Amino acid sequence: MVFGFKVYTKRNTHLKWRHVPPEKLQLKTLRVAIIGGTGGIGQGLSRFLSSKGAEVTVVGRTYRDDDITGINFIEANLELISEAQRVAQVLLKQPYDLIIFSTGSIAASSREETVEGLERDMAVSYLNRLVMLRTILPKIENADTNIVSKPRIFIIGYPGAGVLGSPDDLNSERHYSAVHAHMNTIAGNEALVFDCAKRYPGLSIFGLNPGFIQTSHRDNLLGSGTWKSKLVEGFIGYWFQSVEEYTKHIAPLLVTPDIEGHSPAFFNAKGQAIYSQGFTQHHVEWIIQRSEDLLHKVGIQSF
Repeated sequence: MVFGFKVYTKRNTHLKWRHVPPEKLQLKTLRVAIIGGTGGIGQGLSRFLSSKGAEVTVVGRTYRDDDITGINFIEANLELISEAQRVAQVLLKQPYDLIIFSTGSIAASSREETVEGLERDMAVSYLNRLVMLRTILPKIENADTNIVSKPRIFIIGYPGAGVLGSPDDLNSERHYSAVHAHMNTIAGNEALVFDCAKRYPGLSIFGLNPGFIQTSHRDNLLGSGTWKSKLVEGFIGYWFQSVEEYTKHIAPLLVTPDIEGHSPAFFNAKGQAIYSQGFTQHHVEWIIQRSEDLLHKVGIQSF
C-alpha cells in the first residue's frame, strides 16, 4: 500500500497474448485519439504511436509536441463537463480505431470544486469520461476500422486493486480527503469499463493499470517542484518503470488480435491480464447510477 493505493493485483493467467517487440510494430493506417495526451503516459503513447506511423489526435490543455508530425491537437479544459461534451462531438467528425483515456490528476489536500459544482478530481479523472463515452460509443459501434477488427476503448486508471469507492459520496461532500476523493475516481473508471462493455457489445472495452510511474499528475496533491514532489517522484522514478518503458509494454497490447473477444478485460503495468476484484454487477450499477444522479444534480442533463 503506497499513499493509500494498493500496488499489487491478481493475475488472470487465462488471458494471454503474444507480445510483439514494439520496434516491429507497423501502424501506418491506425487512427488514435488520446484524451489527456499532452503529458505523462498519454504523451508517451502519442509520441510512440506516431513514430510508428499512426495518425494521432490528442486532447488536453497545453500542447507540447509542435515539432512532431502526425499528431493533431484539440485544446480542452476537461475539468468542465461542458467541454467534454464539446470534445466528444468534435471527435465524432472522423473515425478512430483506438480511443485512449489517459490518467487524470490526483485530488488536492483540500477539496476543490469546479464551476459546475463537481469535486475537481471526480470531474477530471472520471466524469468527463463517462459523458464522452456515452456520446461517442453509440455512434461508432459499426464503424469501419484499420488494423483492429472493431473500435477499441482503453481506460487508464487503477483497476484490479479492489478499490470500490464510496458511491453515495462521489462528490466528496460528506467526507473529504485526497485519498477518499481519488478512490472514488478509481472505482468509477473500473465500473465504467464494465458498464460500457455491457451497453456497447459491438465494441472492445479495456481497463489499464499502469501502476506507479514518474509523471506530473501528482502535482495537484504534492505541489509542482516542492520537496515533497521531488522526494516522491524520485522514489517512484527509481523503483518503478518510466513512461517510455510502460509505453513499450502497452503499445503492442493496444493492437494485438489476441485480446479480441475478451471485452471487458484489465491489464497491469506490464500488459499482463489481471482480475477485477469486488466489482459485482450490483456494485457497477450502483456506481454508474450515482454518477448519473450527480451529473443531473449539477445540471448536466444530456449525456
